[in-house]
Amino acid sequence: MTKIGTLRACAICERTLLLGERSFRYAPEEGAELVDVCPLCQEIAVEHGWLKEGTPSTPVVVGDRRRRRRTLPELLGLKRSRADDTIVPAEPILRRLSNDEVAILEAADLFNGSTFRRTVGGIQKSLGEAKASLIPLSGTNGELAVTVAWDLSWYQYRVSPDSAQPVRLERRGHELEELEDSFKSWNAHVADEGRLVPDIAKL
Repeated sequence: MTKIGTLRACAICERTLLLGERSFRYAPEEGAELVDVCPLCQEIAVEHGWLKEGTPSTPVVVGDRRRRRRTLPELLGLKRSRADDTIVPAEPILRRLSNDEVAILEAADLFNGSTFRRTVGGIQKSLGEAKASLIPLSGTNGELAVTVAWDLSWYQYRVSPDSAQPVRLERRGHELEELEDSFKSWNAHVADEGRLVPDIAKL
């Protein structure tokens, strides 16, 4: 009973740490509870401004630095209008995007701004290239299912744009056969650092 209670997992890649394996303690933000981070994910924790146990003060403008990376709309040739924060097609996409495509882009943008992106990035370092899909859910208020899968593992997230917590882990498993066929319409790929990029035709 005691041994089960002391099982630890990396807060980024969610891998169960081996008995005696060294880990590092980080707080995702100032004042937050300390969590375990495995040696492989230390760099990701530092890059996203997590505070190592014993750090005297918070790094400055970490959030601003993260936002200045190229966002998904920028990668696909889109830009956000500062006036109303809507996605506007730019020259690289030579056609009008459908409502579904815009919803998929926005869902990917929300996922990429969440902590789950770090989880996917950490797993991808271990398991290699992942398949991904963003599927609108019928009968819901603009919600989408984001599925990221490898041969040995899969994770499914629910993206609810109007929710206070827009991205949450819905379920996970090990066999692709456990997934419904509709979620295996792979229409995205996972780029560096776990960034989700929809495969949207330019023409």
